[in-house]
Amino acid sequence: MVYQGNRITVTMLEDGIANMQYNAENESVNKFDAETNKQFAEAVTALEKADDVKGLIVTSAKGVFIAGADITEFVGSFKKSESEIKEWVVHVNDAFNRFEDLPFPKVAAINGAAMGGGCEMTLVCEYRVMSDKAIIGLPETQLGIFPGFGGTVRSTRVIGIDNALELIATGTPKKPLDALKLGLVDATVPADDLQDAAIDLVKKCISGELDWQAKREEKLVPVKLNQLEQAMAFNSAKGAIFAKANPKQYPAPALAIEAIEKHVNLPRDKAIEVEAAGFAKAAKTPQAESLVGLFLNDQLVKKLAKKHSKKAHEINEAAVLGAGIMGGGIAYQAASKGLPIIMKDIKSEQLDLGMGEASKLLGKMVERKKMTPAKMGETLSRIRPTLNYGDFSETDIVIEAVVENPKVKHAVLKEVEGLVKEDAILASNTSTISITHLAEVLERPENFVGMHFFNPVHRMPLVEVIRGEKSSEEAIATTVALASKMGKVPVVVNDCPGFLVNRVLFPYFGAFDLLLKEGADFVHVDKVMEKFGWPMGPAYLIDVVGLDTGVHGAEVMAEGFPDRMKPDYKGAIEHLYENERLGQKNGVGFYKYETDKRGKPKKVADDATYELLKTTTDSDKKEFDDQTIIDRTMLAFCNETVRCLEDNIVSTPSEADMAMIMGVGFPPFRGGPCRYIDQMGLDNYLALCEKYAHLGKAYEAPQKIRDMAAAGETFYATA
Repeated sequence: MVYQGNRITVTMLEDGIANMQYNAENESVNKFDAETNKQFAEAVTALEKADDVKGLIVTSAKGVFIAGADITEFVGSFKKSESEIKEWVVHVNDAFNRFEDLPFPKVAAINGAAMGGGCEMTLVCEYRVMSDKAIIGLPETQLGIFPGFGGTVRSTRVIGIDNALELIATGTPKKPLDALKLGLVDATVPADDLQDAAIDLVKKCISGELDWQAKREEKLVPVKLNQLEQAMAFNSAKGAIFAKANPKQYPAPALAIEAIEKHVNLPRDKAIEVEAAGFAKAAKTPQAESLVGLFLNDQLVKKLAKKHSKKAHEINEAAVLGAGIMGGGIAYQAASKGLPIIMKDIKSEQLDLGMGEASKLLGKMVERKKMTPAKMGETLSRIRPTLNYGDFSETDIVIEAVVENPKVKHAVLKEVEGLVKEDAILASNTSTISITHLAEVLERPENFVGMHFFNPVHRMPLVEVIRGEKSSEEAIATTVALASKMGKVPVVVNDCPGFLVNRVLFPYFGAFDLLLKEGADFVHVDKVMEKFGWPMGPAYLIDVVGLDTGVHGAEVMAEGFPDRMKPDYKGAIEHLYENERLGQKNGVGFYKYETDKRGKPKKVADDATYELLKTTTDSDKKEFDDQTIIDRTMLAFCNETVRCLEDNIVSTPSEADMAMIMGVGFPPFRGGPCRYIDQMGLDNYLALCEKYAHLGKAYEAPQKIRDMAAAGETFYATA
């Protein structure tokens, strides 16, 4: 035994070959947490003193090779000063450099995911052998940072500047053959042959058959490209990367490129210092705080879903009532995850539409070579279209997705309840109607919940699971389990008009309507909010949702929250709807829609819209600067989010933020509305509320914000 720790061991195998194995006790995966970094440095010291080691392989005893750094430690680490973060990173790199400099060859045996620090661990080895089941990558930019354990230095020297920039900027993991083609690994083998292949490579190094010293040397010296070749590589990469990621919204790729440009002509140790300085700079950006927080929130939401699911009934078959686009999307989602589902409608043409939607989505997967035609056929066979209830007796859960009308839903739910087994769960895909109200006609209201999918179902990750007054924990648990089984992220919320996401969204539309009333240009508002980070501005969004849907939802919300969601004027959205402008549904809304070369709707500003809006605009028109537009729309949005926390509609800021990001596209780099308030500072946010309180209740600070500001609290821990 060369070294023994509870994260890392180094043992001798045969012929002077050592095995450094990562196997973190009581952890599901290996990761570079503080203790692992400490033990790694100790193991390197032990190897430096060992005189009988001729070569070494790096292995993992877990299914994942090394998942990367421990992100839970980032929150505290990133609160340090920039110089302290740089010092920490340089200290960790010292062990990596010393490991690389050991006087014998090293081969990484990559059995599973080698991500971030795991990939960087493989790069300090001279050779890398990859299982055909593994993936490898540097995903740090997705957290608002970039590789800090030598990843930008070694990758540029191993796979070239252009390939390294693409790998780092996109954060996309590579499968074995792609990694081999890049030169990121030296061989791929079947999983069962991995360790033998790694040992064989080490033996070839020891015998002199392979020049391992040359492989190491290329990582210690500057990149071997002249200045013109370097300029060409950087310029082409910048064009491609910045076209996909706005540097002002996502600065990490730009900061990574900046660091690499500075260090490609430096030897390793000096290059590592440049990387560490750039890493520290990225770590101190608000985007890093938001994206790290987003990752942790995602983990928490999924953990809560598992906790909720513990009381779930087994789900072997589901059913959806109502075909069409939404029903077809739900059926597709279930079938694509292996769950048989019945799709029931009263009209055969609706069933055809639903099956057509599922076929279209699966067909696109076949076109992209993500599914074989045979697999498509197998998936479609899991959907059983029917015009009657004959097969419903054994169904475990029924999702009602009929028209958004309480009378129709009451009739359908009451009918189906009498046809399913007593413990079957009924779930309504309503977007606004009270679950408690819908349950009034049921004999077993305890078995009834809300299950709100977002459109389009196959793309939107969120499902709101709504607890009515009489919903049982078993019903909630089973619905959460179903959402997870369908590949969605469930967030459990309590019942109220609009639930969580739509309750928050409608004050945002209300703020937009008020801006238009006072003279704002809807095209300008859209551009401002898209620049802020939304995937589409409010005018474009309501066109996609449908102005008819928006008007109906606004009526429900006005009835539920008249103090802040019932305007005393007719807004632009309602006026356009009354003039038969429904948005993309009929080709005209705020914008008119033309078909582009790919057959997709393309929005064009419409003069007719401006004519129609003259009747809803004040005579004394105002012009608004960008920040005023942002402040007014985001205050209404964020205030309602906080009120949902006050009213216990949603339990935690983490769930609220994730719901807004997954449900309506809140800018991820801003972390969600609660994170946005934290980063603005509660005192500053409160002052903004007071500035605009004269506009109405929607802009007034909720009491929770006042109390938190007075107590010096934040939504997320500051240390």
